[in-house]
Amino acid sequence: MKHTTSITTNQKVASLAHGYPHAKRSFNYKQAFKLESGNVLHGFHLTYETFGSLNKTKNNAVWVFHALTGDSNPTDWWSGLVGNNKSIDPKHDFIICVNMPGSHYGSINPLSINTESGKSFLHEFPLITTRDMANMYSLLQQSLGINKVKLGIGGSMGGMQLLEWSILQPKLFKNIVLIATNAQHSPWGIAFNETQRMAIENDPTWMNSNPNGGSNGLATARAIAMLSYRNYMPYQVTQHETSPNSIDSFKASSYQQYQGTKLTNRFNAHSYYTLTKSMDAHNVGRSRESVEAALQLIEANTIIVGIESDLLFPIAEQRFLANNIRDAKFETINSIYGHDGFLVEYAQLSYILKKHLKA
Repeated sequence: MKHTTSITTNQKVASLAHGYPHAKRSFNYKQAFKLESGNVLHGFHLTYETFGSLNKTKNNAVWVFHALTGDSNPTDWWSGLVGNNKSIDPKHDFIICVNMPGSHYGSINPLSINTESGKSFLHEFPLITTRDMANMYSLLQQSLGINKVKLGIGGSMGGMQLLEWSILQPKLFKNIVLIATNAQHSPWGIAFNETQRMAIENDPTWMNSNPNGGSNGLATARAIAMLSYRNYMPYQVTQHETSPNSIDSFKASSYQQYQGTKLTNRFNAHSYYTLTKSMDAHNVGRSRESVEAALQLIEANTIIVGIESDLLFPIAEQRFLANNIRDAKFETINSIYGHDGFLVEYAQLSYILKKHLKA
C-alpha cells in the first residue's frame, strides 16, 4: 500500500519556542478504503499533530484521542494534562493526536471534495464508524513505523475510538486509559444525538447546498447537548439568579444562547451531524460474538475512569468495561461538572495516571 505524508514546516519551527518540536502534518491515503457501511472512499486524508520527538527505539509514543468537537491539539483543550511538566509531557513523550474523520478541522469531512462529483460531499458524506476511524489510524501508525504505543488515552468519543483500536490490534498498546466512555452507545445517548440532529434538520438552510447550512440549528443542538454534558448542580452553582426580582432574561437562558453561538462560530453543522451519527453507531460487539467477547480481546494494561455525576455516559457503563476487560483497573472522578468533568478535572486525572503508570 502506498502512503504519502507531508509536514507543515513553518508550524514546526514556530513551536520550538515551547521547548519541544511541534508539527501539524497530513497523512494522505491514495487507495480505495472500504467502510463498514459498504461504501468506499477513493482515498482519504488525516490531519494530525505531533508534540515532542520519537526516540530511537520508537517506544515513547502517546496517542491522544479527542472528543466530538475537539481537534488535534490537546495542549489547548487538555492543557492541564498535556504539555510541559504535565502528566503527558512532550519533553519525553512523542504525542500524536489525529483530527477524527468527519471533523472539519482538517481530516476528510463533509466539506471535502468528493473526487467522483468534483463537489463537496455535504449531505452525501458517508458514515464513518469508530471502527473505520481505528482502521484509518492504523494505516497512519504503520506509515510512522510505530509498532508499540506506550499509552493511548481518550474520553467520551475519543475513548470509543481507542477502545475499537485496542480490540482490532490487541498488541499495539501497552497501556490504555478510557475515560467517561462506553462499549456501545446507549439508547439514551442516541436519543440526545437524534434530538440535536432534528434541530439541525429543522433549520431552513440545512438542505441548501451550502457548507454553512444548518448553523442556527447547530446552535440549538449545542444548547441541547449542554444539558447532557452538565447536570443540575453546575447550573445551580453558575447560573443561579442573585436577585429574587428577576422575571425574564435569566442567566441560564443567556448561557444556553452563548453556548450555541460559541459552537457555531468554530464548528460546522455538517460535521456535527455526521459525527453524532458515528457516535450512535459505536458498538464493539458488532460482527463479533458479543460485546463482552470483544472486550476480552484487549491485552493492554487498562485503566477505566468514570465520573459519578455523568448523565450522558453513566458510571455503570465504565463499570461494565472494567468488569469485562481482563485485569482492568477502575477509578472514579468526583466532579459537579458531569460528563464535562473529563475535560476539567486535571488534578484527579493526573493522580490516576501517576498511580497506575509510574514507569
